[in-house]
Amino acid sequence: MIFEDFNRAYCRSENVWDEMFSQEGVREHYALFLNGLKQMGKEELANRNELAKKLFMTQGITFTVYDNGEGIEKIFPFDVIPRIIQQREWKTIEEGIKQRLKALNIFLKDVYHGQFIIKDGIIPAELVYSCPYFLKQMVGVDVPYNVYTHIAGVDLIRSSDGQYYVLEDNLRTPSGVSYMLENRNISNRIFPNALRNNKVQPVRNYPDLLLKNLLELSNLQTSKPEVVLLTPGIYNSAYFEHSTLAKLMGIELVEGRDLVVDNLKVYKKTTKGLVQVDVIYRRVDDEFLDPLVFRPDSQLGVAGLYWAYRAGNVNIVNAIGNGVSDDKAIYAYVPDMIRYYLNETPILNNVPTYHMENEDYREMVFGKMNNMVIKRTNGSGGYGMLIGNSATDKQIDDFKKAITEAPRDFIAQPIINLSSSPCFINDELSPRRVDLRPFALYGPRGIDIVPGGLTRVALKEGSLVVNSSQGGGSKDTWVLSD
Repeated sequence: MIFEDFNRAYCRSENVWDEMFSQEGVREHYALFLNGLKQMGKEELANRNELAKKLFMTQGITFTVYDNGEGIEKIFPFDVIPRIIQQREWKTIEEGIKQRLKALNIFLKDVYHGQFIIKDGIIPAELVYSCPYFLKQMVGVDVPYNVYTHIAGVDLIRSSDGQYYVLEDNLRTPSGVSYMLENRNISNRIFPNALRNNKVQPVRNYPDLLLKNLLELSNLQTSKPEVVLLTPGIYNSAYFEHSTLAKLMGIELVEGRDLVVDNLKVYKKTTKGLVQVDVIYRRVDDEFLDPLVFRPDSQLGVAGLYWAYRAGNVNIVNAIGNGVSDDKAIYAYVPDMIRYYLNETPILNNVPTYHMENEDYREMVFGKMNNMVIKRTNGSGGYGMLIGNSATDKQIDDFKKAITEAPRDFIAQPIINLSSSPCFINDELSPRRVDLRPFALYGPRGIDIVPGGLTRVALKEGSLVVNSSQGGGSKDTWVLSD
C-alpha cells in the first residue's frame, strides 16, 4: 500500500499543514525523494530502517530520561524519512532567526547595564527582576565582544496556515546539535544517492564553525587559545552530545574537578602541570558554575570561576545570566525588542502568549482551558506542561489552583496544530507532528546558521509533544539548494 497510492494510504488530518502533501498532491520539493522511495520498494526501505536502528545502537547515540529521580539511558528514536525544506523557506527562517538573536543579544546587554528597555516602559521591571535566571551578579559586567548569545537553538513550529512561528528561545545551554549531525550521518549511509540527487545542503561543518567562533572569542592574549568543553559529567542527559562535540572539535572534555582558578586565571590540570584556559564552552547551568558565588553545594563548577570571568581572563560560552532571555514570560516581548532595538518588523512571529499575572487574561484562559497549552515560565523538556484538549478535569483543576497561587510562574498559549511530516512506522508512511530547532552561532564576525537543524517528532499518534523526554524522536532535516 505504501508505494501504490500515497494519497490513499497516507491519512492526513484536517486543519493540519502537511510537509509532504498539499490539497493538490505531493509537494514539488518532496517529489524526487518519493520517486526514489517507490523505486526502492517497501522491503528495502524496511531493511534500511533496521540498519538505522542498529547504527544508533552500536554508536551509542543516547539520551537520558529522568523518571522518579532515576536516570534511564535510552537510544534516541530516529525516523528515516527526512523532513525536506525548500531554499526560499529556509532563507526566511535564517533571516528571522538572525534578526531575533540580534535583538535578544542587545536585550541581554541592556538589561545588565543601562536597562533602557525597562525605563522606556517596553518591558515591566517586575517581570525581569522576578525571573529566577536574572543574575544580579552580572549587572555591570562587560562580556567579550558584547556577545551573550554565542550558541542558540530556536524552536520553530508551522501552523495550519503554513507559516512558521517561534515557540521558544534556548539561549542558556541549548542541546540537540549532536543529534542533527548524527541524523545526517545515518542519512548518508541509508540514502547516499538521494542526498546528492536532491542537492541537500551539508551540515557537517557545524563543529568547524563552532570551534572557529570559540577561538575568536578568546581574549587574544595568545596565538593558540586553549578551549575546553565543561560538562556536568556522565550522568547528565546530554553527555553523549558533550563528548561528541568535544571529539569533533578536537578539544578536551573536562569536569569542574579538572579545572582550578589561581590569581583570577583558570587552569586545566594535566600530567605536565597547569595549562591556562582561555575559553570555556560550558554545558553546566549558571547556578552550578561557581560554589563561591552561586550554589555553595555545587560539585560541578569551579571555585573562583566567576571572578576570573569578570576579570576578563576567561570567556564563558554562553554568557552567564542568559536565562533571563529564556524565560517564557519574557519571550512574549521579543517582537517588541525587535521593534525597539532594531526598528524592524519581526520576520518570524511569536505564538500568541498570555501572562497569567494579567487578571483579564487569566479569566479568559480559565474559561477555555481545553483549548490552551499551559507552560511554566522556566520549565523545559516538556515537563510541567498542560495540553488542555488531552487533560483530565482533575489536571485542569490542579493547574488552575497552581496558577492562582503563583501566576508569574505560568503562561498560556492557544493549542497550535503543529505541522505533520511523513514517518516510517509499522512499514507504512504515517503523518506525525514535528517542530524544528535550527542552531545559530553568534561570534565576533556575525551569525552563522547551518542549513538544517533538529526536526523533533511526536512519535505517538495524535500527540503534540515532541520532546525526547516525553516519547518523541527526531529525523534528518534536508534543506535543498537552488
